[in-house]
Amino acid sequence: MLASTGRKIEAVATRIQIAKSDIVGYFENELPHVLTRTDIARALREKRAFWRLAQNTTLTAFIRFLTEKTKLREVRFPFPTHPASGFVWGEVPLLQLLHDLIYESYYSHYTAMRLHGLTEQVPKTIYITQEKRSGSDIYSTHYDDFEQVAIDSAFSKAPRISTNQISYKNYRITLLAGAYRAAQGIMASRVNYGDQEDLNIKYTTIERTLIDIVVRPFYAGGVFEVAKAFENAKGRISVNKMAALYENLGFGYPYHQAIGYYLERAGYKKSVVELFEAMPMNRNFYLTHNMGKSSWVAKWHLFVPDGF
Repeated sequence: MLASTGRKIEAVATRIQIAKSDIVGYFENELPHVLTRTDIARALREKRAFWRLAQNTTLTAFIRFLTEKTKLREVRFPFPTHPASGFVWGEVPLLQLLHDLIYESYYSHYTAMRLHGLTEQVPKTIYITQEKRSGSDIYSTHYDDFEQVAIDSAFSKAPRISTNQISYKNYRITLLAGAYRAAQGIMASRVNYGDQEDLNIKYTTIERTLIDIVVRPFYAGGVFEVAKAFENAKGRISVNKMAALYENLGFGYPYHQAIGYYLERAGYKKSVVELFEAMPMNRNFYLTHNMGKSSWVAKWHLFVPDGF
């Protein structure tokens, strides 16, 4: 019996070794280079007969062979919430790898700023957002949903910053949970992020990026970096498109007062600044959280950091 079992194991090993060049060619040329366990299971199921692999060649054994004898390697991103894992064939840029492994994800905030050339900095934190798959919150809040006392209380404190972060090589990666927005203001494009090869990824449009960093300046290097981004975006954005997108996103806090202030501060035309000035300003607002000393900008009903 032991001899028979040994011969079966040897036969499995021999068959997979004989098929190795065909398997490598298939993974190299026919499959994406970022794979899930399901992708590999499908490949085994569909190509088993062509490769003449034994029926008792299990998925586990197949993956073990691939990781030991080919360029396939397992990768794990152990986020405290929604960890991601899979396999990569050869070398794949980190941004492509994250994007392909995290379902329905897109790059945002400081990372999107860099992709759009809105900052001269090279951020060491990567911001990737995973939008909720569904929900009714897209239009559930707008403008005056929060009383002044609630706004004052919220912005007098430090902001709530995501702890869903990991360190990976030389980077800090933050996986944000985005409210359902039906992928508004998300684009897919080929772009270079300083890698040798272009990335094929989704990230926020330039208009959505500016909105997002006004809402969460602490994910964008702070208010001075946000102000610089508005300056760098001049001549490249449609403020009309940004105003329409902002309305559709349906925020409960009056972030339009901060957006209008940034536009005016950066020297945009009066006609486009007025798109945000025309929106209701029934509440006083804050440029960011926990500012300490601040100055009052009456036109925008807005507190800004002292000396900003």
